[in-house]
Amino acid sequence: MEKELVEFIVKSLVDTPDEVNITTVEGEKSTILELRVAADDVGKVIGKQGRIAKAIRTILSASATRDGKRTVLEILD
Repeated sequence: MEKELVEFIVKSLVDTPDEVNITTVEGEKSTILELRVAADDVGKVIGKQGRIAKAIRTILSASATRDGKRTVLEILD
């Protein structure tokens, strides 16, 4: 569910939504979502001083906590 949430938010922000790719890495205590976007769209996902990335992580954390999980978002270049 968290993957679809992040995918929806990020695709709404970027110019090339077809190049949004999210990989899920399951760990023992947490789940890592690795986000890849087009090179031109990285700045749009991160935002000024990381504000948009922080907001996405906050929403993700709230969603994961509701399910009793811990989920981390990594934005890869």
